[in-house]
Amino acid sequence: MFTGLIEEIGVVQSIIRASQSAKITIEANQVLQDINLGDSISTNGVCLTVTAFNHYSFSVDVMPETMRKSNLNDLKSGSKVNLERALKLGNRLGGHLVSGHIDGVGIICTLEREDNATWVSIEAPDDVLRYIVDKGSIAIDGISLTVAYVDDKIFKVSIIPMTKEETTLLKKKRGEKVNIECDIVGKYIEKFFSLGELGEQKSKKDIDIKFLKTNGYVN
Repeated sequence: MFTGLIEEIGVVQSIIRASQSAKITIEANQVLQDINLGDSISTNGVCLTVTAFNHYSFSVDVMPETMRKSNLNDLKSGSKVNLERALKLGNRLGGHLVSGHIDGVGIICTLEREDNATWVSIEAPDDVLRYIVDKGSIAIDGISLTVAYVDDKIFKVSIIPMTKEETTLLKKKRGEKVNIECDIVGKYIEKFFSLGELGEQKSKKDIDIKFLKTNGYVN
């Protein structure tokens, strides 16, 4: 489990590709402190397991499903990635609970400056947008952010200077892909209301943002 507060930007040192999977080695510094084999490190929002490490880098094995469902497949040597170690119990939770399990990939539509902030508009598939609510939490490439606008095609977030400097988001350009993880709360609510008293599956067609607002789950 993660918080979405990026600890550092790593640099891809190498990618060894198989037919569908890959072994990625990433240069890093801070996330290597107290590292152990089997540790989880969020890489662009994807929870990956450390399979090897030294004083300067760590390696992970990426399965075919992860390559298909995330932007890790677009990485190459020299690519920059957002890194965060798993949350320790007792730490302050400055972002929100992020599982590292990506819901889908979005496409950056526009980047617009407004004073000290930058608005980022992202087009997302319907099965991702259904869980995105105005003023709700979302993780984009592992970064915990607040949704400032959402409709049936896109959503927007506003990026402050610190996030610009300490993450890769504003280093991306229009048309580039980002990993999206929606707040897990909405998924549990949908699952709960799709089951009857005996646990049988019911239709999901009436479980939408209007339904959640009516029942007090979102404002």
